[in-house]
Amino acid sequence: MAENHAEDGAGNGQKTDGKAVHWADEYAAKIVREKGEKEQYVCASGITPSGTVHIGNFREIISTELVARSLRDMGKNVRFIYSWDDYDVFRKVPANMPNQEKLQAYLRFPITMVSDPWGRDESYARHHEVDVETVLPRVGIRPEYLYQAEKYRASAYAEGIRKALEHRAELKNILDRFRDGDHKIRGAWWPVSVFCDTCNRDETEVLGWDGEWTLSWQCAACGRRAAVDLRSARGVKLLWRIDWPMRWEYEKVDFEPAGKDHHSQGGSFDTARLVCREVYNWEAPVSFRYDFIGVKGRGGKMSSSQGDVITLADLLEVYTPEVVRYLFAGTRPNTEFTISFDLDVIKTYEDYDRLERIAWKKEAAKSEDACLRDRRIYELSQVEQPPAIMPYQVPFRHLCNLLQISGNDIERTISALRDNGADIRPEQVPGLAARSVCALNWLLNYAPDEFRFALRPAGERADLSPEEAAAVRRLRDTVVARIGDFETDKPCAEAIYKAAEDVGIDGKTLFRAVYQALIGKDQGPRLANFLRSINRDRLLSILSAY
Repeated sequence: MAENHAEDGAGNGQKTDGKAVHWADEYAAKIVREKGEKEQYVCASGITPSGTVHIGNFREIISTELVARSLRDMGKNVRFIYSWDDYDVFRKVPANMPNQEKLQAYLRFPITMVSDPWGRDESYARHHEVDVETVLPRVGIRPEYLYQAEKYRASAYAEGIRKALEHRAELKNILDRFRDGDHKIRGAWWPVSVFCDTCNRDETEVLGWDGEWTLSWQCAACGRRAAVDLRSARGVKLLWRIDWPMRWEYEKVDFEPAGKDHHSQGGSFDTARLVCREVYNWEAPVSFRYDFIGVKGRGGKMSSSQGDVITLADLLEVYTPEVVRYLFAGTRPNTEFTISFDLDVIKTYEDYDRLERIAWKKEAAKSEDACLRDRRIYELSQVEQPPAIMPYQVPFRHLCNLLQISGNDIERTISALRDNGADIRPEQVPGLAARSVCALNWLLNYAPDEFRFALRPAGERADLSPEEAAAVRRLRDTVVARIGDFETDKPCAEAIYKAAEDVGIDGKTLFRAVYQALIGKDQGPRLANFLRSINRDRLLSILSAY
């Protein structure tokens, strides 16, 4: 019914003797090999907070964190930075945002200047940033946050902007290398854009640069003309394909993954690599391509701008932090996979529990290599270090049944487990309670109707035929009355079939009658296990109506 292994496990923080048995370890070794021994390695990630940050975006965050953790496990000093590109342009109002008309007024503004439509934070950008920053620690991710609006407005990148202007022709040639004839840059081109200091929009045209620090521009929206000093200008910003490699050099980035759209041939990573090397004299970071994530029952790529997204907070309603980490640590980044909210949630928990048993040497892996890999996945799945003792395991499906038997009361569920002989240690209770919360959320919000049930109150009678009622009485008197005598489900199941035989009906008919008597449905959980999970006196009180 449940497992409690508290001693002699491998999930105690031990490493796998330095072997690169996991993809994060492989990339950590590659970083050291390609970048050489350094006092500090910089791992970077980031996103534009243009809308809800979804689990597809989270894949980049956790992929970076896993590599950073692996580097630290090698004894390396790591700086993990996460850039909020909140000085990007607000181009589109996502469909899931409130106050659509109000947000429309801010189109072409920098995102950091868009009003928060919820009224909670100082800006639209900050609202999305806070949503992510408050939830990431729950899964053990605590990067150093960089806010690009602050950086640009403080003129931190003045040197990088000037260098781009100095290499304007070279940058144009780099970008054109990956474009066909119809898409090459035509006419005047500048590697910068400007937010107007009067109307705040980026509908400006660069008029010229004096070869030193002064840039002149004109706003098409309001007619404003100005000349600004790059060393104090607040609104001048590099174009994306120049901005990214400039920051690689500025922050000395050694590793940064990117989505497969950026890693496509001739995509932004290819151009950024050349810009970084040929203009900023810095080698691009080690990288890999991560693939998209689907959600069971919903097709296509998630899009913040469309608003059709699932967030990390949504995921944590159904999966514990360790299982969330497992979903990503257990899948290579370049593999597309689907996260389920349907019945496959049960299988995900079953897979994680098996991994845990292997890590704690309570179940054998297929091979020694598989054991090392599984132990490392388990280790990287933990929010911090693996626990001192193995968590108490109760299968997710069974836990859902116990919750419903207990009227969706978590404390009663845990007490019922103990009453049935479960040896649950005090330090195991928080983890069991956390899994119970996820199971309850899944039951209430995602489980199919056929999975849900509620026990009838004592005295309530189902509409059964005389033969069915006789079968229920027989089961009550020969099986339920001595339910505590069955140490496993097998002898209990045998006794159930014997009760059906005694009254001359088939097992299927008896099962239906018992489910109707107990939960008012034709089907339900596996009957032997179900009966053994319910308090004997409670069962007798319900079935006494027959």
